[in-house]
Amino acid sequence: MIRLDGLSIGYRSGRRLKVIASDMNALASDGTLTCLVGVNGIGKSTLIRTVAGFQKPLQGDVSVGIGNETLSVGRMTQLEMSKMISVVLTGRSDMTNLSVFDVVSFGRSPYTGLLGTLSDDDKSVIQRAMSLVGIEPLAARDVGSLSDGELQKVMIAKALAQQTPIIVLDEPSAFLDYPSKEELMLLLAELAHNEGKTILLSSHDLDIVRRTADSFWIMERHDDGQVALYQDTAIPYSVTARLVVG
Repeated sequence: MIRLDGLSIGYRSGRRLKVIASDMNALASDGTLTCLVGVNGIGKSTLIRTVAGFQKPLQGDVSVGIGNETLSVGRMTQLEMSKMISVVLTGRSDMTNLSVFDVVSFGRSPYTGLLGTLSDDDKSVIQRAMSLVGIEPLAARDVGSLSDGELQKVMIAKALAQQTPIIVLDEPSAFLDYPSKEELMLLLAELAHNEGKTILLSSHDLDIVRRTADSFWIMERHDDGQVALYQDTAIPYSVTARLVVG
């Protein structure tokens, strides 16, 4: 699961402090697909990066866990983080001259040690990850030759090969056509439900996520300029009218 407790996010630059959103409380449960929505520029990516441990909270806490084990992201080591949360970011990878199998195998780095030697068990995990997202026939292909949709599946397979209970994605469907967006969201929902993963993603594709997500974290800016976060099992139509789509 992922839990936010009184979380404030933003940036520090020297003595200056820019608060993007404050006092946020929310929960993403095991085995569910949770979608973070809000207008462009409201701070969705900053929240995703804070949850993933890429930047520190200004106040409050992000805690993650599975079963009875709960840890604060701010107190976890890099190795602990790599075994708890895998992250898929927006955009094409700069990796070249690497096969799909090679890229997916990078997900095993928390377990393979300094030499990165893959055991038979590691290879089995990689094969299963590719099978789950349907890219086994692409295993020998150069990642530079893949379509955006194929590449996004490769990055999700890499996250699955990392065998973390939590997967966090920032706008994973941003560069996909509509059929590919829909296919990707259905895949993520299936992985959450069938594999027991906690999956949190940000998106502005409301039409698709409305039909596939189990829960929503909704970021809204109030009349006083303050940004608030609340949780719901659906996106109210009154909110939809205020969100920027596309």
